[in-house]
Amino acid sequence: MVEFKVVINDPKSGRSHQLQVTGHHANSLIGKKIGDEVDGIFVSLPGYRLQITGGTDKDGFPMRRDLPSSSRRRLLLSKSIGYRPKEKGKRKKKTVRGNTISQDIVQINMKVTKYSSKPIEQLLNIEKKDEKKEEEEQK
Repeated sequence: MVEFKVVINDPKSGRSHQLQVTGHHANSLIGKKIGDEVDGIFVSLPGYRLQITGGTDKDGFPMRRDLPSSSRRRLLLSKSIGYRPKEKGKRKKKTVRGNTISQDIVQINMKVTKYSSKPIEQLLNIEKKDEKKEEEEQK
């Protein structure tokens, strides 16, 4: 059974929403690449369009857009995805994952490119913390 943790970033509000995707919808994401646009119905957001921006595999290795495949590779990296050196110009061999989603991927990062008429919070049934506080204060 394939299961992904999907982090959806909303550029308008600057908020991120995290949810679990399982079953048929998770299987339909396998084979997609970083930069591909998918329909929001796969992550319970009908009417939205989402772009895949990255992710990590089961051991925490990040996906890289410029590495074609779904396998891991050890690359010599300078400052970029997968390596943040303390000194300028330092390079190091690091393990990274390719740009294709496979069954080994655990987390997928996405951003909203096309919005629907309904807000994301309403579709995901997320109550705002401010509303909860107001309700508690009224009681």
